[in-house]
Amino acid sequence: MIHKSAYIDKNTFIGDGTNIWHFCHVSENVNIGKNCTIGQNVFIGKNVKIGNNVKLQNNVSVYEGVELDDDVFCGPSCVFTNVNKPRTFINQKNNFSKTKVNKGCSIGANATIICGNNIGMYSFIGAGSLVNRDINDFSLVYGNPSKFAYWIDIRGNRLDFKNSNEINLKKYKETYKLINNKVELTNE
Repeated sequence: MIHKSAYIDKNTFIGDGTNIWHFCHVSENVNIGKNCTIGQNVFIGKNVKIGNNVKLQNNVSVYEGVELDDDVFCGPSCVFTNVNKPRTFINQKNNFSKTKVNKGCSIGANATIICGNNIGMYSFIGAGSLVNRDINDFSLVYGNPSKFAYWIDIRGNRLDFKNSNEINLKKYKETYKLINNKVELTNE
């Protein structure tokens, strides 16, 4: 479903089951996966790649240079940048920095993601945060600038590595290991 007020540029691909709501603009050469929800007033810049089952809430801006993997959630009014030193008098259209948002990441409302960073798998970025560095897989961060709070599982529940560097969640058949200040998941 594409609402009649949405504007879709040429050479775009929109997967089956994807809904695009009121007043959106999808720029040329965009690739949007299956079963996505693109909320009201979303802007998607040229050449952006969006995976399957992605949810972009109202007023999200995803500029050229950003790639969203499968199962990413972007809360209302979060924004991505694509130039580190913007100047109106310097054309930087060939210098967009790349930002990768990996599988299962959730970004809270009004968060700002500075370009050139890698946002880890299943990480969670708190509402209103400013992300100006790479975010590790399975980490919860928040603040301005964002700071690490604690480790989480794929559902966003806290992982407590105080007594061991390995946590086995038998209910889900998942094992999380903390190795060199990074979390790895096995048995997924």
